Amino acid sequence: MRIDNNSKHHVGIVGAGWAGLAAAVALTREGIPVTVFEASRHLGGRARRVSLNEGDDEIPLDNGQHILIGAYQATLRMMRAVGAAPGHLLSRIPLELRYTDGFHLRAPLLPYPLNLAVALLAAYGLRLGSGMAALRLMRALQARDFRIAPDRSVSQLLAEHAQDAVLCRHLWEPLCVSALNTPPARASAQVFANVLRDGLTGARHNSDLLVPRTDLGALFPDPAARFITAHGGSIHSGTPVRSISRHDGGFRIDGRPEHHSHTIVAVAPQHAAALLAPLEAACPALAATRQAIERIDYEPIVTCYLQYAPGVTTWQPMLGFTDGIVQWAFDRGHILTPDPYRKPDTLSSGLIAAVISASGSHEDMDNDALAAQVHEEIRGALWARKGVNLAPRWTRVIREKRATFSCTPGLQRPVGVTPLAGLLLAGDYVASDHPGTLEAAVRSGVAAAARITTA
Repeated sequence: MRIDNNSKHHVGIVGAGWAGLAAAVALTREGIPVTVFEASRHLGGRARRVSLNEGDDEIPLDNGQHILIGAYQATLRMMRAVGAAPGHLLSRIPLELRYTDGFHLRAPLLPYPLNLAVALLAAYGLRLGSGMAALRLMRALQARDFRIAPDRSVSQLLAEHAQDAVLCRHLWEPLCVSALNTPPARASAQVFANVLRDGLTGARHNSDLLVPRTDLGALFPDPAARFITAHGGSIHSGTPVRSISRHDGGFRIDGRPEHHSHTIVAVAPQHAAALLAPLEAACPALAATRQAIERIDYEPIVTCYLQYAPGVTTWQPMLGFTDGIVQWAFDRGHILTPDPYRKPDTLSSGLIAAVISASGSHEDMDNDALAAQVHEEIRGALWARKGVNLAPRWTRVIREKRATFSCTPGLQRPVGVTPLAGLLLAGDYVASDHPGTLEAAVRSGVAAAARITTA
């Protein structure tokens, strides 16, 4: 492949998150020149690498602990396209949910629906009748082609299908919060049904958990940037875009001399609305798109890193909590050193990432209080009964206050094609079957690129 400098297209992309980079890679593969603008000096948007300087060490962390699943086919294809081998960078684990209270569900290596049936009926801590109720719910959804009409909350859907408290607390509600980042009482049952369709049915590997063995920057943003620049594209990091203007049937970005036949706005929705507003003079119909974006509400994700002494471990890559504020704890030493016979990396051994998704009482806590609460919950669940008294050497709390859109019933998300010719949107919030995930972001970027290449 090569960039066609005589191409009738030259695309400006505002935002180098996963959506913007996916669009840039897809266009580059078609030989279309791209210029990407990113306000931050770090690529990846809301799924990026952050670094912590601790003594003489620079410790690569992430702005949030992300888990992919086997159904994320667009993301996996995009990783392969830029030379980021999923088999090397991701640990593939058959669906397994293990909690500190003893609940344990694991899907065997069998085709659907046998894998789900065995997982539910053999789950430790789940009554046989509860497992049967879960299977009846899946059969009922499948019989309706996973369509919920009218859309309602996940809590209402679960109540309608007699899903008991243990099943909801250990399976459906954690899946809902993890995938939609919205509490079940406010989350869209339709989008949740789409998640169940994609993740639990179809190919057996769709439900596999794909846990990054590296930081998020190395997973896709960095390889994507190398691919784009190696094939003639350009990326301007640390370059916030303040205006997009119409010019000669195309666009100029921040008054720069370069003429772009198309512009893809791939920033977070709250920033996208501000960029669209001045363009309404050229296209009044764009106001409806901006207003749809402005109606979006947001949900946070908080990640608390706790560094204990080397060798301290939860003994599991990921461990669920059902009481308190912690939802999941990830043992970074276990994840980044998947071979149990290998000595853990000294920069990851003893490092635990606790994740708190969606809104809740934890938002009112300052960082020190939140880290102390997280430590007490982890200590109490794992070590207190053994008489072990541990304290973290350091902690760091990372808050993404607008991590995703609030995925509520009947939410009207803006479509990727705007009323202004040549102006496109990309991002996990753009209308699709999916919640605000990396897969949704990548798919939206690929779709925006396809609209240009097929025009």
